[in-house]
Amino acid sequence: MTDFLEDGRLLFAGPCDFIFASAKAGDLPPLGPPEIAFAGRSNVGKSSLLNALTNRKTLARVSHTPGRTQQLNFFALGGEPGAERLRLVDMPGYGYAAVSKEKVASWGALMRNYLRGRASLARVFVLVDGRRGVKPVDAEMFDLLDQSAVSYQVVLTKHDELKISERGAVVAATAEALSKRPAAYPEIIFTSSQTGEGIPALRGAVAQLLAERGA
Repeated sequence: MTDFLEDGRLLFAGPCDFIFASAKAGDLPPLGPPEIAFAGRSNVGKSSLLNALTNRKTLARVSHTPGRTQQLNFFALGGEPGAERLRLVDMPGYGYAAVSKEKVASWGALMRNYLRGRASLARVFVLVDGRRGVKPVDAEMFDLLDQSAVSYQVVLTKHDELKISERGAVVAATAEALSKRPAAYPEIIFTSSQTGEGIPALRGAVAQLLAERGA
């Protein structure tokens, strides 16, 4: 990972532009460069993490209202749209109960359609609230990713809101929850959008993934 920290910094120092939004299954942009997607339950801090990762304040809309992201949002990273090195994909938050069953079903169909058979999808980073650990709704997402044979990696959030003495146990429990899952990448990254903890490591993981794919 150390070898890719500078590559990750340079990658995310480049331009990052919104290019496409998909609101329903079957409405996806044409295949292009590798894509990495970010998933997580509502209020896990996904928008804040994306903003921290890309050194921007408003790339992803930060809201105190759960369920704000209602579509797949695609961003071009590391070059002008059409010549980018990578695409970031912001997925709808899951596990939010205060929306209609129809909306939940629509979001579920959208995510399943994207995850299954998207040849350019390199990895899904699943954000898990470090204060709460892996919950059943997170395990349901892991199940979907395992069934879809999509590589995924857990990113714990809110590192700054845990005591130092609590952090190791959270990482260990998360690793145990992933230990027998076939599509899970074993390395867990613990992050804080407030302090920047773990952000360089996450950028480095993305740069390493690109290098492994020859991109």
